[in-house]
Amino acid sequence: MGDNGLLAALGVGPAEEMMYRSLLQHPNTTLTELTRVSGWQVSKVRRHLRALEQLGMLTRSSDRPVRYAPAAPDFAAEVLVLQRQVEIERARMDAARLADEFRAAFGHNCAGTVIRDCEAIAQRVLHAQQAARREVLIVDPPLVAGPGERQQQIQQEQMLRGITYRVIYDQSSLDTADRLTAARELAMHGAQVRMLVEVPLKLVITDRSMCLAPFGCPPEQEVLVLNQSALLNGLIALFDALWDNATPLWHAGAVQPPTGLTAQDEMLLVLAATGLTDEAIARRLGVGQRTVERRWQRVMNLLGVQTRYQAGLQAALLGIAG
Repeated sequence: MGDNGLLAALGVGPAEEMMYRSLLQHPNTTLTELTRVSGWQVSKVRRHLRALEQLGMLTRSSDRPVRYAPAAPDFAAEVLVLQRQVEIERARMDAARLADEFRAAFGHNCAGTVIRDCEAIAQRVLHAQQAARREVLIVDPPLVAGPGERQQQIQQEQMLRGITYRVIYDQSSLDTADRLTAARELAMHGAQVRMLVEVPLKLVITDRSMCLAPFGCPPEQEVLVLNQSALLNGLIALFDALWDNATPLWHAGAVQPPTGLTAQDEMLLVLAATGLTDEAIARRLGVGQRTVERRWQRVMNLLGVQTRYQAGLQAALLGIAG
């Protein structure tokens, strides 16, 4: 998982995770003992203990000196997943409101231009990425239909030049093996990739100064080009909100999954990382719940683990999800 920690996808910072691991190794520990074990200053230990307590990952005794006990990892993870689901739902509602404002502004002297030719749209998407000097933010690619070889080449060249790519996928857009492979390859070349159960609209934002937003029916046939404006600022805020609540998938430079894991196995781990139940995963994949349970057993066997929680941690270490 690199520097982000195994629990980063659930909102736990690296320092808090280190403190939690110390508690797992030294349960019922006092502040003084934790300070000695961690090598941190007392104020820093106190701060991270408060953060863990707010996350429901530890309890404190009522006697003196106060002793801190960690919550069981499986229980703590379940609480964090539930909290994350609440945050995602809140972000989805905020995003829907922003999208409504966007659509309203679109019909009232919006500070942008409209492109309606599919070929012109495709060229504009490529040119926008080529012109980026700092970062490219994308929601639910591809923005336009058609061959993606040229776009992949441009994206790889830009990342080699140091341009940051942050990409959010709609969960449904990763249903096929081809899309899942394309997303993984994007991460392998340096992109930061995350996923949401549902995104409100597609976007491409470059250098936080220009945005391409598809509209119309189908949306790929009509794209609004926005430059510096209050509406652009609102869409940037929308992206940031979606990003904060999206589930990290492969970290930048992620390796290929181990031999034996299929795209379906990988998708199971990705969906589970969002907190979906077996029933919800089965609906998403269009299979029966028993099929999902059999796939879980297969994945655990391939990863050499005994529980789904362990499978999730192993998947995070391999850069598959989280």
